[in-house]
Amino acid sequence: MIKNLSKTKSTSKTSSTTSETLTPANYYDRWTDQLFMSATWFKKFLACEAEALAELQGKWEPCMKSTALVVGNWLHSYFESEEAHAKFVDEHPEAISSRGPSKGHLKKEFKTAESMIEALADDHDFNLLYQGDKEVIVTGEIGGYPWKGKIDCLNLKQGYFVDLKTTDDIYKSYWNPETREKEPFVYAYNYPLQMAVYQELIKQQFGVTCKPYIVAVSKQDPPDKQAIDLPEYRLTNAMNQILGSQQHIQDVIKGRADPIQCGHCAYCRSTKKLESVVSADNLLID
Repeated sequence: MIKNLSKTKSTSKTSSTTSETLTPANYYDRWTDQLFMSATWFKKFLACEAEALAELQGKWEPCMKSTALVVGNWLHSYFESEEAHAKFVDEHPEAISSRGPSKGHLKKEFKTAESMIEALADDHDFNLLYQGDKEVIVTGEIGGYPWKGKIDCLNLKQGYFVDLKTTDDIYKSYWNPETREKEPFVYAYNYPLQMAVYQELIKQQFGVTCKPYIVAVSKQDPPDKQAIDLPEYRLTNAMNQILGSQQHIQDVIKGRADPIQCGHCAYCRSTKKLESVVSADNLLID
């Protein structure tokens, strides 16, 4: 196992709201998702209101790539603390092969995770950057509604925070049907929205405007890695997107407006009825 990063002195303050309401143990509980909006859930509603609402209400369980999630959290827990990583490994025995020549050893996906960890842990500049309090819960209000966030690494003293992202290929391009242009994974997954939320909640809770950085590491062999800066206008546009869409999303959650179906996600496919006929010329989706 790779040697863990050294710990740093805590620079965070304690929010009474955070300490009394949200904890590491309940942060991902469904009831907290119903009390607080988050970047994750907001992006779910932007993608498909019908699916997001059904999931939030416990009426729909999306088919998720659980292995990919565990691999991502495998990396995150390592850089959180030695204790957190040991606990996470113990809770996921499925990472160890139970049959065949590889029995007793890490499965391929988790060997990749170990390679990604090593790529970052052995990097001098990453170790300098990834200094601060880990997995910091922040809360606040945006547009009059409560929000929550969890910061991978927060350095209040130097005024920045870092979010770790895993991706197949850092330089892979994705097609955006709205702009009809190619864009990097950072924009394809709307990470500026997440960073804008974190920046605002940190400012509200601690009184410090922190600069966001993304540190991406790829699942390639060997892994690629890159520290990424976000242009200020991207953060501004993301916050404007939240303010422009939030009231409608809250109306959907509270039953004051009907959710709009995207028509193509797993939930929409599962509930689809043959109520119309379309021309073959209209079957393509951008």
